[in-house]
Amino acid sequence: MARFIHLHTHSHYSLLAALPKIPDLIEAAIADGAPALALTDNGNMYGAIEFYKDCKKAGIKPILGVDFYVAPRTRADKQSGIDSRRTRLILLAKNYQGYKNLIQLVTKGYLEGFYYKPRIDRELIERYKDGLVAISSAFNGDLTLALQGNDIAKAVDIAKWYKGVFGPDYYLETTHHPDVDGSS
Repeated sequence: MARFIHLHTHSHYSLLAALPKIPDLIEAAIADGAPALALTDNGNMYGAIEFYKDCKKAGIKPILGVDFYVAPRTRADKQSGIDSRRTRLILLAKNYQGYKNLIQLVTKGYLEGFYYKPRIDRELIERYKDGLVAISSAFNGDLTLALQGNDIAKAVDIAKWYKGVFGPDYYLETTHHPDVDGSS
């Protein structure tokens, strides 16, 4: 039986959103018997090197990723009330090319797309897709929001677009949060 691996994990580098420090995450993964662990902080890779080194020392496979903020239109659009709303997309590096593409996306999110948060857009996703696995976020992903709004046609279009970009490397996230209303 395959072991469970956390592919959407936030550390204290997800500023104002998470508390666990990297050693605590690794310790929990070891206690769970997980052979690997992903780090997907909000819009950044501040902890990537520390995480990678500490996982290697602990004998756990490190998976580097980012929980990206995606602009509703383009990263250049910054209209109040419209562009401050953003969705989420988890991207994981499969290889060194994917790691380099995560760095490009984070950098461009901060330098070109920053509006309340560092944002990327579909144009950047298409440009820097190589070596990446995409996971549609269960809480604030555009697909999830379309489904919550009962807009099935929009949800299908979103899923088709991501599947067209990432092919077999596009997944839907499921989560279990019994403490959050409507999630169990």
